[in-house]
Amino acid sequence: MKKGFIILDFGSQYTWLIARRFRELGYYSEVLAYDESLENIKSKQPLGLVLSGGPSSVLAEDSPKRSVDELVSIAPVLGICYGMQLIAFQKGGKLLKASQRTYGYNEIDWKKEIIPCLKKQKVWMSHGDSIQSLPSNAQLLSQDKKSLITAFCMDRVLAFQFHPEVSHTEQGEKLLRFFASEYCQSSEGNWSVGSIKQNLIDNIKQEVPEKEKVFCALSGGVDSSVTAVLLSQALGSDRVNCIFVDTGLLRKGEYEEVLDIYKSLNLNIKGVRAEEDFLKALKGVSDPEQKRKTIGKVFIDIFKKEMKDCQYLSQGTLYPDVIESLSPKGSGATIKSHHNVGGLPKNLNLKLIEPLRELFKDEVRQLGKALGLDQKILSRHPFPGPGLAIRCLGPVDSIQLEILRKADSIYHDELRKSNLYNKIWQAFCVLLPLKTVGVQGDSRSYEQIISVRAVTSKDGMTADWFPFSQDFLQNLSCRIVNEVSGVGRVVYDITGKPPGTIEWE
Repeated sequence: MKKGFIILDFGSQYTWLIARRFRELGYYSEVLAYDESLENIKSKQPLGLVLSGGPSSVLAEDSPKRSVDELVSIAPVLGICYGMQLIAFQKGGKLLKASQRTYGYNEIDWKKEIIPCLKKQKVWMSHGDSIQSLPSNAQLLSQDKKSLITAFCMDRVLAFQFHPEVSHTEQGEKLLRFFASEYCQSSEGNWSVGSIKQNLIDNIKQEVPEKEKVFCALSGGVDSSVTAVLLSQALGSDRVNCIFVDTGLLRKGEYEEVLDIYKSLNLNIKGVRAEEDFLKALKGVSDPEQKRKTIGKVFIDIFKKEMKDCQYLSQGTLYPDVIESLSPKGSGATIKSHHNVGGLPKNLNLKLIEPLRELFKDEVRQLGKALGLDQKILSRHPFPGPGLAIRCLGPVDSIQLEILRKADSIYHDELRKSNLYNKIWQAFCVLLPLKTVGVQGDSRSYEQIISVRAVTSKDGMTADWFPFSQDFLQNLSCRIVNEVSGVGRVVYDITGKPPGTIEWE
């Protein structure tokens, strides 16, 4: 294994962003549980260790803890948020239980310029406790407007109260690079898309015994497509049986278009039409979590019929799916479940393989390019596995889906006409289960609402809403209301992530 950084996870939703940022800087990085054995950590010979943030209070008796001194003896340590407080507490500093949580943007003043010309900085914070006084041998590096400590350093220790890994923090990447170069004495790494590709291919060959086959479920999106091509290059297409299911929850014309692309990639692909099965199962289901479970069950039923002599099931699960569905390493908070996260039913008799499970979306796109995938696939906006079912709020039926499908088609048409599609991470429509009064053709109307969503992001873990021009929104609203029967009002969602998620359900 290449030497790199080990991030010990204390439960932050941003833990994997830390690993991602170090990978961007060219360093191998991996996340381990906060209580990983000291022997295993030593065996990896890390350049540096990072203690992540987390939802707990260091002052609480049941909070996750481990010896900072033991870790410092292995490699330099960077503490972030909870990690900083844990270091300060164990080294003799004093913590103060805050009356209210500090969340969102903050501005800090650097008392010592660790980055050239960096004196004031906008940073992203998410914490409850604060450090009242530093350990006796610590040096103060920065404070916020309320004079609260936001960074300090000690021998082989650097600590930030804010999150340098989050894109909202200005020059956060430079701070992580500073830790790598100044504390860990490493000016450059050796982690690249090429090495990711080869590592994944080697892992697949090692995981899947010779002659055994993989059943690969494709959704039409980037993740599952890259998974299928990666598996086929590692094992040979004859050992990878791919399936693309028309759930009736796809976008307009998507089934035919995507199936043609898959055939051009020389995948061992079969298309299955199952719209009736999915809509029958979803009839009357309005709860989003129940929708996901219902859709997942129907997929499993189809897989049982189609998987034949396969021993493995592969999915294009990414880490943002995992981190929102499961408490990372047992410490983080569950945001929402994903239909492809959480294991397989025992009676399926398949082993699960998810080669992209620890990658982020932009890493997957880079990997796809290295694998030779068509740009038509790589540039596609993310599309959820449950499809339009979770963008049609409330019960799902063919009428509601057709309204949503038409509005979504118009939206994407306007994005492409305006050359905006590739500037946006994800754009889609949501059909609300509400009706509002309007006036159409001098008559009273009472029809549904379409909410338009568009966000920019690097990795899907955080996102900002896209600032459309007034002319664009006005033209889009006019087209949807005039061309889609059943829609009487269009609204634009300007919620970031956090506090919202990108999808509504």
